[in-house]
Amino acid sequence: MSKHVAVLLGGWSAEREVSLRSGEACAKAAESVGYRVSRVDVGRDIAQVLTELKPDVVLNALHGPFGEDGTIQGVLEILGIPYSHSGVLASALAMDKAQAKIVLAAHGVPVPPGRLVTRAEAARAHVLPRPYVLKPVREGSSVGVSIVNEDQEHPPQELNRPDWPHGELLMAESYIPGLELTCAVMGGEPLDVIEIQSAVRFYDYEAKYAPGGSVHILPARILPNIYQKVRMLAARAHEALGCRGISRADFRYDDTTGDESGLFCLEVNTQPGMTETSLVPELAAHAGHSFGELVRWMVEDASLDR
Repeated sequence: MSKHVAVLLGGWSAEREVSLRSGEACAKAAESVGYRVSRVDVGRDIAQVLTELKPDVVLNALHGPFGEDGTIQGVLEILGIPYSHSGVLASALAMDKAQAKIVLAAHGVPVPPGRLVTRAEAARAHVLPRPYVLKPVREGSSVGVSIVNEDQEHPPQELNRPDWPHGELLMAESYIPGLELTCAVMGGEPLDVIEIQSAVRFYDYEAKYAPGGSVHILPARILPNIYQKVRMLAARAHEALGCRGISRADFRYDDTTGDESGLFCLEVNTQPGMTETSLVPELAAHAGHSFGELVRWMVEDASLDR
């Protein structure tokens, strides 16, 4: 009898629409390779829904808070249902940009210089020499990210919005010019490296998910030693945070340096997107894995965080 796979999708974070697309793509792929699939648009009654559904495995296609920050992983641990991707601690660590940077730096993964600031502080005056980047400390998919340019006299005005939905803590980081690079890790082994050319200055939400928003160059056009350094650092970051299954590490590389000193890890994604424009399926295909095989691997790799 084929496994019953519950695909968790949707939810209520700012990344709901992306999760719906990721989840539907994964559900169709899981059905195509023979699994019995239930699509679950996650609400706050998820524990009751899964208790009644009784799946063998959960394929987690949620993005953002509650879906990839250790919260849903804790629920699945309590219910005793094996699930894909990282466990409670790794998910919580990777989602918190400030804590993740501390762990990564301690394990020799270079991260951009910066500091944690409050929204009020960032809205009042420049918190770093320009140019710099402001990121909500617990969001994904570049939601709420701003680049403060050299000639920008005042901080981003949207920080003053009374309905600002992205939390009161921000990570301020020096802007790293140059190339946007990413590398996935699958079962502890790094895949190849993609260079991302965005239609805008940085790889924002629109560039990530809108058709034509970016161009992916695979393999990345960088020196062989830098290419292998990216792969090594992606694997090291995956291990340092305690990730399992598939993760994706994002980098910036100032190629004007000509050496490894210009390479910085921006963050590690424990629940990479699985949409038609997503990077991990493209990297897996380059390594010889069809999308159906990738989804089968995730299902069979699912476990509890023990």
